[in-house]
Amino acid sequence: MGRERTALGYVRLGERPVRRLAQLLAGLALYGFSLSLLLRAALGANPWSVLYEGLALRTPLSFGAISAVVGVLVLLLWIPLRQRPTLGTVANIAVLAVASDLGLAVVPAGLGLPARACLLAGGVVLNGFAVAVYVGARFGPGPRDGLMTGAAATGRSVRRVRTLIEVAVLAAGWLLGGSVGAGTVLYALAVGPVVQFFLPWCAYRSAGERAVTVSGGG
Repeated sequence: MGRERTALGYVRLGERPVRRLAQLLAGLALYGFSLSLLLRAALGANPWSVLYEGLALRTPLSFGAISAVVGVLVLLLWIPLRQRPTLGTVANIAVLAVASDLGLAVVPAGLGLPARACLLAGGVVLNGFAVAVYVGARFGPGPRDGLMTGAAATGRSVRRVRTLIEVAVLAAGWLLGGSVGAGTVLYALAVGPVVQFFLPWCAYRSAGERAVTVSGGG
């Protein structure tokens, strides 16, 4: 018997909003903090940052401006996947910025290699867990994670989809001249399996899905 696929589609705002909003905000805060850990590790940026850096080297746009432009372009890729921007998409943009800055203010720079290696490993695991938490709230994903959930909704493995996206973005960034390190490769290969591992525990199940499970079990 095949393994049951975790449902990740949007669930209406009125269904258990307090519980799910808390999960959404906690997941996004952890996601932003995990990015600060990866940055302080200084062992290689995540694939999307490599892409932004590569594009910044070849255009007059700043790193931040490129991030915004790429985000809009990624939203256009949602159209064939039948994804739509939601509360989770907007919250993704706002909360990540605050949480990342807070993390950078708390976590010191210039640590030794053993400490940086721990930050890298912890950052990758926390990042994957955070994605599972905030996507599992089912208020809709951020621009980049929407590619993962949209493709996974067609029946593909979350692990495989996420890994392919990260590797493709990493390759594009590297070809454009972005900086790649051991941490970049580790993130690209490991974050997909980490997300898939935690999703079954973090994904909210709607009232209708729970009813189907109960009736099916009976």
